[in-house]
Amino acid sequence: MLHKLLSNRKNQARLCVMKMRTDLLRHATPEEALKEVLANNHRYKPEPLFSKTGTGSLSSASTAERANEVERSTARIEKALLRSNKTGTKDAR
Repeated sequence: MLHKLLSNRKNQARLCVMKMRTDLLRHATPEEALKEVLANNHRYKPEPLFSKTGTGSLSSASTAERANEVERSTARIEKALLRSNKTGTKDAR
């Protein structure tokens, strides 16, 4: 149904289905999540009324920051795959 909606537009788009490795989420650690949060923390800009609204914004990342993000992501995936292989977890279906 979504494909029909997109194909009726002047600027057509292609929808590609991706298989997500949700099985690897079991092997993620809180320490890895905290490391990623701290790596991006400098980009967070609280709004003037943060104490009242609880909202803020995230500034754009530089090309170097994006490259570092890809490296960290790749390393996390490799670690999760190693842990998955050690525990005998089957591949994503």
